[in-house]
Amino acid sequence: MENALVQKKYIKRATRSVSIKDYMELCKIKVVALLVLTALVGLALAPDMGRSILLQSVSLIGIGLLASSAAVINHIVDYEIDAKMARTKNRPVVKGRVSRAQALIFSASIAIIGFVCLVFAANWLTAELTLLALVGYAFIYTLYLKRATPQNIVIGGLAGAMPPLLGWVSETGQLAAEPWLLVMIIFTWTPPHFWALAIHRREDYKKANIPMLPVTHGITFTKTCVLLYSLLLALACILPYLIGMSGYFYLAGSIILNGVFIYKAIKLKLSNTSDGAMDLFKFSIIQLMLLFIVLFIDKAIVA
Repeated sequence: MENALVQKKYIKRATRSVSIKDYMELCKIKVVALLVLTALVGLALAPDMGRSILLQSVSLIGIGLLASSAAVINHIVDYEIDAKMARTKNRPVVKGRVSRAQALIFSASIAIIGFVCLVFAANWLTAELTLLALVGYAFIYTLYLKRATPQNIVIGGLAGAMPPLLGWVSETGQLAAEPWLLVMIIFTWTPPHFWALAIHRREDYKKANIPMLPVTHGITFTKTCVLLYSLLLALACILPYLIGMSGYFYLAGSIILNGVFIYKAIKLKLSNTSDGAMDLFKFSIIQLMLLFIVLFIDKAIVA
């Protein structure tokens, strides 16, 4: 009897653990963590308004929750496409571990909580801009652009590039030119990041009838675009130094990180195969994370 109760409790804990894991997967936690990091840097670079660490933390949580909500909507909308692709066929909604209705309720709940956090801990402008970014990614990009044009990533990338601006505005309550430079960095980073993945997963996207650039224009052309955007990214990353937002520490870090990025892009372009695409994709994540960490450290050094 006692063994049966222990086993029942273990099974119950395991079920709850799996459920939590599924909901965390719906939120794309790793992606959201990177977005919140960029929002934190935007907040740190903004003029000091004397806000408490608690209010700043709640603001970042609000941004993270709305970003997570957008990610959940992506799972709901794309479940049929995800079922056709090797990379996404085991996602919770596809496998039925979480129903679309459950996912929708979850998405709406965390979106409301996130919005309220931003209204009370930051300001209405931040809440409205973050909600606008959610609509841009979850509906304009996922529902329309992704299926309509090979430039989906370029146009839709603006929504995913907004967090540094959101972090800045959460601190100041107003728009400014400086955070748009950080938005520009992520905006120019997004195409080579996703096109590298699309090169590696070309057959998946083709099977799912998604007009990614490698599917519509071929791998050779996409490799060229990856290289050109890598060069553009390097130029965009220098702008914070040129306008005095950052110092030599950031400049040196930016040159090194973008140098490696360009090297990998050139290597991919000159290769007769697509073997280097996944290597570039993985490095691009590290590059963006380290770039913003270096920018944060640079701000601390200057301060």
